[in-house]
Amino acid sequence: MSRPLSDQERRKQISIRGIVGVENVAELKRGFNRHLHFTLVKDRNVATPRDYYFALAHTVRDHLVGRWIRTQQYYYEKDPKRIYYLSLEFYMGRTLQNTMINLGLQNACDEAVYQLGLDMEELEEIEEDAGLGNGGLGRLAACFLDSMATLGLAAYGYGIRYEYGIFNQKIRDGWQVEEADDWLRHGNPWEKARPEYMLPVHFYGRVEHSASGAKWIDTQVVLALPYDTPVPGYMNNTVNTMRLWSARAPNDFNLRDFNVGDYIQAVLDRNLAENISRVLYPNDNFFEGKELRLKQEYFVVAATLQDIIRRFKASKFGSTDSVRTVFDSFPDQVAIQLNDTHPAMAIPELMRIFVDIEKLPWDKAWDITKRTFAYTNHTVLPEALERWPVDLVEMLLPRHLQIIYEINQRHLDHIASLFPNDVGRLRRMSLIEEGDTKRINMAHLCIVGSHAVNGVAKIHSEIVRTQVFEDFAALEPEKFQNKTNGITPRRWLLLCNPGLAELIAEKIGEDYVRDLSQLTKLHKFVDDDLFIREVAKENKVKFALYLEKEYEVKINPSSMFDVHVKRIHEYKRQLMNCLHIITMYNRIRRDPAKLFVPRTVIIGGKAAPGYHMAKMIIKLINAVAQVVNNDPVVGSKLKVIFLENYRVSLAEKVIPATDLSEQISTAGTEASGTGNMKFMLNGALTIGTMDGANVEMAEEAGEENLFIFGMRVEDVTELDRKGYNAQLYYDRLPELKQAVDQIKSGFFSPKDPNLFNDVVNMLFHHDRFKVFADYEAYVKCQEKVSELYLNSKAWTKMVIRNIAAAGKFSSDRTIKEYARDIWHVEPSDLKIPPPNEPREGGQDKTPNGTAA
Repeated sequence: MSRPLSDQERRKQISIRGIVGVENVAELKRGFNRHLHFTLVKDRNVATPRDYYFALAHTVRDHLVGRWIRTQQYYYEKDPKRIYYLSLEFYMGRTLQNTMINLGLQNACDEAVYQLGLDMEELEEIEEDAGLGNGGLGRLAACFLDSMATLGLAAYGYGIRYEYGIFNQKIRDGWQVEEADDWLRHGNPWEKARPEYMLPVHFYGRVEHSASGAKWIDTQVVLALPYDTPVPGYMNNTVNTMRLWSARAPNDFNLRDFNVGDYIQAVLDRNLAENISRVLYPNDNFFEGKELRLKQEYFVVAATLQDIIRRFKASKFGSTDSVRTVFDSFPDQVAIQLNDTHPAMAIPELMRIFVDIEKLPWDKAWDITKRTFAYTNHTVLPEALERWPVDLVEMLLPRHLQIIYEINQRHLDHIASLFPNDVGRLRRMSLIEEGDTKRINMAHLCIVGSHAVNGVAKIHSEIVRTQVFEDFAALEPEKFQNKTNGITPRRWLLLCNPGLAELIAEKIGEDYVRDLSQLTKLHKFVDDDLFIREVAKENKVKFALYLEKEYEVKINPSSMFDVHVKRIHEYKRQLMNCLHIITMYNRIRRDPAKLFVPRTVIIGGKAAPGYHMAKMIIKLINAVAQVVNNDPVVGSKLKVIFLENYRVSLAEKVIPATDLSEQISTAGTEASGTGNMKFMLNGALTIGTMDGANVEMAEEAGEENLFIFGMRVEDVTELDRKGYNAQLYYDRLPELKQAVDQIKSGFFSPKDPNLFNDVVNMLFHHDRFKVFADYEAYVKCQEKVSELYLNSKAWTKMVIRNIAAAGKFSSDRTIKEYARDIWHVEPSDLKIPPPNEPREGGQDKTPNGTAA
């Protein structure tokens, strides 16, 4: 149970987590008891921990709602340019603690809950993660929403309210087993259904052309029901909205079946419509061309664009009786950011609305469309790029295929006029790829239909510009930009590492929470012995206890916590980490008396359910762990843990306890990474390749303050040119040979010696990510890591330098760059008055059908 604060501690309390006031605490306690009664729990003795969680969540939500209404009212009156962030994924995690922090209620809530005789941590653990994302892309969207609200931008997140989020991962006998993530089974206190804004979305049908234009008819209709979740900014009373769509069948769905008397079947068939929002596709960096996935992608953009246009038409400079009917100002009022190609159908959909419904001439519609959209590219892996079969699009969205063909024709005519007779260039730049199956290249559609295209780290944007989309960048160089990713310091420092957050605030003041660049002030404390002692990690003891409880493995808290958590994928090279574990194991066995820096290696992440090699990697890591953890010769010198069901709430536990962060993808494959930034901000040192944002982390902190190893992008390119031969490394490096032979011979799988044949075969013959080529450099770099770890003072000085250099990697900085360079809006530091203060200009009343 949280302990009460002493008077001295109260006086010293840092306001980054809110002020503890007697009135605040009393009000929160009253709200809590009131909500507990609302849940029909009259007697607290029979209340469950979940009842308590919901009472607390509703109490905190009460403080959100007034601010939410005021914010939307403010936007309605001022009519700023609105930013729409379209994403098929929003990996939000838990909401309670984040809301308390952003509203400045954390400390008051802690105190109120303590006085009520409850344990705050226990209540927080009851909340389900909103796991509506796979990994980096979805979590980035969540960080961006936090930053947009904190910067006072009139921004909306639009996506799908998946009934089942990313699967829960169980590890059984070392294998990954998937279980459905029924995250809504107990209800969600943070969302509000908005049936009054339900919208129709059309599929299938046919197109009729007449003198008055094209008409899409005989369609099947699915209804999109919005659920709104408030997104509070940090201590500025701004509360933006994330609107997620849920699919509903209309009442007359499959009515034809009623005519033949099959009423039961007609009702059952409603599920076909509602399946659209049933489940998140659990693929990360992999394109799966399924009809249901295309339905999801169109469903979210069709509903969202109707909503955007309704809002655009309904408000005009605060006037309630004027409706915009002219679209000339649309790009001045609306910016739509496409988070990867998943919402790319928004481009032909907006054209359909303008041309077919609003009757704009094509050229004008196209000009407005291009000025409205911007596209973020998140990957260079060819298997991740979306290429939809033309036949599927023709069946599902016949009018959109016609529009895409028209866009392509005009685009190719333009290319042909600039480069006559260059057939190769036309083929490379076409939106339609010819071949066994005709496909639409969605990235090409996004580039042609947007006014800005950005990568997510300097090196990634360069690869996008000079390799992946070289022809497009040569044609319109000004269109291509870089926007290095960032993370929100509210969740990834204040929430998950309050001890470090408050220590920093004591040294440099509280303003760094809104301006992370102020962390550079910590440089003057690098040699401060007291600060060095205070930075040492108390979080490790807590996490060691958690691991012992969950995994029944005795953990030495003073061992180096070497952590590799992210999606399991060949390009992220968990296999190279595994080979290093085996190498360390063999070294200990060879010379048990030799000094060895004790390590706890922690690996976690989910594999896409259909990704055989990723699942074999998980099994191998667990098989190696089984041998290492039970070898008496090794003892406490080396422990290996595979974290089950890695997710946002588990990241919040492991990241603050980490000493060494593994960011070891093959150079040129990781677009950015954001885990690397979270570890850096929380005081972990990075071992990594010059890939993604690692490059900029090394620039900010100095390469000497990271453990950089291995091939650079140009080395990988050269190796590809020469031809990568894994056998050469195997023959030349005895420790690599020994590790691979152990895997091959069944040393780690005695019951099934051939279990890992596929892994070994891949490493020798099909390894696109060249694990063996970087193995030697990686092992040598790990030796340097161990050497530094022995000198705790030198290690901690490097930690302080890293934290001091982490300021660039705030999502606030990223969003300011998007706002300035792409959306052409200015962040606002205006503080909307809280609900308990009168507002200028009278009533808190939002005209119906406008601000929402």
